[in-house]
Amino acid sequence: MEEAKLGMDVSKAVLDVELVVAEHQARAAQFENSLAGFKQLVRWLKHHWKGPVHVCLEATGLYGDEVALFLHEAGYTVSVVNPARIKAYAASQLQRNKTDQLDAALIADFCRTQQPPAWTPPDPAWRELRALARHLLEVKDMRQQERNRLQAGLSSSAVRQSLEAHIAFLEQQISDLERQMQDHIDQHPDLKHQHDLLDSIPGLGPLSAALLLAEAGDLQRFDHAGQVVAFAGLNPRQRRSGTSVHGPTHLSKCGSARLRHILYFPALAALRFNPRLAAWGDQLAARGKSKMQIVGAAMHKLLVLAYGVLKSGRPFDPAWGAVLLPAP
Repeated sequence: MEEAKLGMDVSKAVLDVELVVAEHQARAAQFENSLAGFKQLVRWLKHHWKGPVHVCLEATGLYGDEVALFLHEAGYTVSVVNPARIKAYAASQLQRNKTDQLDAALIADFCRTQQPPAWTPPDPAWRELRALARHLLEVKDMRQQERNRLQAGLSSSAVRQSLEAHIAFLEQQISDLERQMQDHIDQHPDLKHQHDLLDSIPGLGPLSAALLLAEAGDLQRFDHAGQVVAFAGLNPRQRRSGTSVHGPTHLSKCGSARLRHILYFPALAALRFNPRLAAWGDQLAARGKSKMQIVGAAMHKLLVLAYGVLKSGRPFDPAWGAVLLPAP
């Protein structure tokens, strides 16, 4: 039996969907983004199509996670697609208007023509670790905002006292979240094994290893290191055409911004305290590379090393690292 395609545009409150059974047979509907709405969606699908359905939605974070998991457990094939792919597909189709329902129809057509791979739900233990890690980063951002306000030259002592009290509260929250993350890792042998492997890499400490593990997930799901680097948006992007366009090479940044954020400070530390990486950074500087280019390259190397230790299941070996980081 033919497989129907369901395109879904996800927002905080509602799900706009379009069911395509054949190229010119489409049905549109809207449901609440809630458990009750998910159940209503499944009943609607069963009413309009008795055969298999391939559901496709953009990776929109928390708003789409629950419905993707619900539909997967209900037996549907689910694909969670990078929004950049949908945006590029819309441009290729010369889409001039943008509404939620039009987006759902576009996603259904993308699913029909591109056949994206099926999504596999992440392990619940990893989902909890990711939630803790993301909340930790959010609280740290809040603390930095309050620190900036405190340093802005306040004239009100009452406001200053309020900010100091809030900062102290946030620091306690940060300490608690870091402890909860480590406790969670210690309670799950697989997470602990992966964390210990990452912690063996010079430049990654216990916290940065935990954050990297939380955001990247199981790096062993990638076939090679290049896929991991592209996932983080750390692959080089060239801009050259003909004889007149020779733009500088930059990081593509077409990937996880959170992962790049997590790797930034470990890369700075590695460039200072890892002798081989520091020497390699000096070599890049001598070749005229800017500071940010060197930091980006160090982030790239750290991620490749992380993939290597997790794929091999062995801690970091300086002799093996020398292959990736040759002395100048």
